[in-house]
Amino acid sequence: MKFVIAIILFSIIILFHELGHFLLAKKNGIRVNEFCLGLGPTIIGFTRGETKYSIKLLPFGGACMMEGEDEESDDNRSFYKKSVPARISVVAAGPLFNFLMAFVFSVILIGCHGYMRPVISDVIDGYAAQEAGMQAGDTILKMNYKKIHFYNEISAYTMFHQGETVEVTYERNGEVYETTLVPKYDEESGSYLVGFRGGGEYVKAGPLETLKYGFYEMKYWVWYTVGSLKMLVTNQVSFNDLSGPVGIVKTVADTYEQSIADGIYYVFLNMLNIAILLSANLGVMNLLPLPALDGGRLVFLIIEGIRGRRMNPNREGMVHFVGLMCLLLLMAAVMFNDFRKIF
Repeated sequence: MKFVIAIILFSIIILFHELGHFLLAKKNGIRVNEFCLGLGPTIIGFTRGETKYSIKLLPFGGACMMEGEDEESDDNRSFYKKSVPARISVVAAGPLFNFLMAFVFSVILIGCHGYMRPVISDVIDGYAAQEAGMQAGDTILKMNYKKIHFYNEISAYTMFHQGETVEVTYERNGEVYETTLVPKYDEESGSYLVGFRGGGEYVKAGPLETLKYGFYEMKYWVWYTVGSLKMLVTNQVSFNDLSGPVGIVKTVADTYEQSIADGIYYVFLNMLNIAILLSANLGVMNLLPLPALDGGRLVFLIIEGIRGRRMNPNREGMVHFVGLMCLLLLMAAVMFNDFRKIF
């Protein structure tokens, strides 16, 4: 059951991404030949109108296959017969739909559970926060340039800026204070600490606050994904820390197993939280300016818009093909790493 839920959750997120491409393609009059969930051979499918709808054997991925997207076509409704703005809207719709899904799920999560206020519950002896006079009950408002809305943002900020001096703005009894904290290395945790902890104080939000904090939650996971990518590029995290579809399914399944003892409601909340992370992650990853990804296609479309004419189709196709092969090799390596960690 837990693996079924994991695959369903993963499939819904991918399906919504492809739905973005599909709906904008239809709106712009582009012929969609096939809309599918999964990869590989077709298990089941049917044709309605001009489009075949199908489910493939491997439940990892999906596609919205448009006429003339990857090959030359004389059809007036093919992808490259449309204007540059129309094609940009179709390509960008997939990631944008992922951000929309993350926002909607975030609103539901905040509405059900509230949000954790960025309030200090404890100050650790011998660290910068205590030396600066910070106290339990202080509310963190800003860390350097980063506005803080809930406690998870504090944890992520310190992770992304290990060892860096931080200007902290906080509130106490209606008064706003500023101080400079220099982190100290903690042997036990293996990280730099400024010396305060959060209290896990959740507050329920009204309707407008729920929408506002739903947006903050979605924005947090986008920021978290971007920050994690920077850590990977700068070698602050290793390749072994990456997870592909297999690792994601296992994480979802493990979370389900740990949550079920607390009841269906907590399973729902944890699955919702994972869905927000995955949807935001998929949106960000697809906007990376790499060949074969939506971001890479957007780069070519923007160049075409600036030049006033399309890049050589054969060269563009070759770039995307090479990019796709590299992505498949990376996916195979990540999946191998996932299986190695499991077994």
